[in-house]
Formats: sequence, structure tokens, C-alpha cells
Amino acid sequence: MNKWQHASTAVLVGPFCALTVLFMVGTGLFAAEPDSGDGKWVALFNGKDLDGWLPKIKGHALNDNYGNTFRVEDGVLKVRYDQYDRFGGKFGHLFYKEPFSNYRLRVEYRFVGEQAAGGPRWAFRNSGVMLHCQPPETMGLDQDFPVSVEGQLLGGSGEGERSTMNVCTPGTNIVMDGTLILDHCKGSSSQTYHGDQWVTVEFEVHGNGKIKHIIDGQVVLEYEKAQLDGRDPQAKALQQGGDGMLHGGYISLQAESHPCEFRKVEILHLAE
Repeated sequence: MNKWQHASTAVLVGPFCALTVLFMVGTGLFAAEPDSGDGKWVALFNGKDLDGWLPKIKGHALNDNYGNTFRVEDGVLKVRYDQYDRFGGKFGHLFYKEPFSNYRLRVEYRFVGEQAAGGPRWAFRNSGVMLHCQPPETMGLDQDFPVSVEGQLLGGSGEGERSTMNVCTPGTNIVMDGTLILDHCKGSSSQTYHGDQWVTVEFEVHGNGKIKHIIDGQVVLEYEKAQLDGRDPQAKALQQGGDGMLHGGYISLQAESHPCEFRKVEILHLAE
């Protein structure tokens, strides 16, 4: 089944009240249907609107799409900041409504335009696809990033090298070559993609097993055993005495201050 592991509680502070949310990180109150492994790609983004997607922007409640940050125009899912005065640390994530465990995810993305005023320097041409996310309802009002494993998407500056499809670990750790990785980010072996060209990437996810980052059929990064990081207070609250191993979770797309676009987001379920 598509699920996390172990029962936990978290507090979501909204504009009117504090809501205590009970969720499962193991036997799963929100578990999706079993992966069918039928070999058919399914579009998660319909090319028309944000149906099935839930925005969560720092400082705003779930489903408050502040500044029309996430929008669909001309068949493309766009991240925009033209209604912001300044970025102001309003990191955003657009969650798909269901969790997944065993799958291939294919995404087409590109960076466009200029970074929003006030965006951090490190967020220049920077976005991500977040895997194994905590349920969106459990994110705090002022939480920057969901506890998750990030497939980091980076664009080149026009000169020099800058790999994409790196891995970053907000509130989590991973294992690479048998070693527990405590660093926040690890680079991939990808080439650099400059300008506003479309880039197609894939993630192959096997629950708590291998996760592969793939470009043009080539594996550019591989790791396994995604797990909660007990050093992180948000992750620690989710663990609640369990072993913290992640077997699935939600998928989200990032908004980190640089305009970007997603032309395709589709999933292929894999047999467990």
C-alpha cells in the first residue's frame, strides 16, 4: 500500500484556530490504492487547471494560493511572483492530493524570467520535486519546507557548471553506498542546462528502497532508505517513537522565488 510508517500527531496553526491532525506514517489513514503496475502513465497535471493539487505557502493556510503563485496558462503549470511586492520568504509547495509509494514520476520543467525581488541568492533558478512528503495538512503555518526528500532542480546561469537533479533532505536522511548521509544536499552527475530550455527528468521510487534520479535514460543519482532525521524538530514530531523509515508519501512541486514552469507531471505505478 501507499503509506508512511508509524502513527503521529502534528499541530497545524491556521488563521482562526489550532487544528490537531492525526495521521499515520505506517498503517496509514490516508493510504492510496495499491500500485497496479499496469504499465500505463497517468497525468497528474491535466493541462487545464490545478484540479487535484493543493497549494501551501509559508505564512498562509493550506489551499490559500497567495498571489496566484501557482497558476495554469496556455496548458502550462506556472510559478509566478508578479503579484508579490517582495518574496519575503514565502516558500511554496504544490501538493498532489494523494500519496504514492512505488512509482516512476516524469516531469518536464524549465526556468524563465528574473528571480523575485528579495529571493535568496541560493534560490536563483532553483526549484524541486519533493518526494515522500509529510501530509500537507500537517505542515505548520510558518513551516518553510515539508519534511521530505527533494529532487532539486537547478538551472545554469549561462556560464560554468551547475548540476540538476541533486538530492536535498529537509527533515530527512538517506543512505548512499551503505553510508548514512547527514549532509543536506548531494550533487548529481548531470550536465548543466542553461537558458529557458525544457528539461525532462524522471524519478524511480521503490518505497523505502532505491530512489533513482534519471535524465535521458541515464541514472545521475541513486540512494535508498529515506528516513526521518531525529535532529530536526518537525521530523521528530512526526516520528513519535517509531523507527522513522519512510515508505511513501506525498509529491509536491516547489516555489522558491524564481519563476519556473512545469509542462508535464505524470506517474507510472510500479508493482510493490
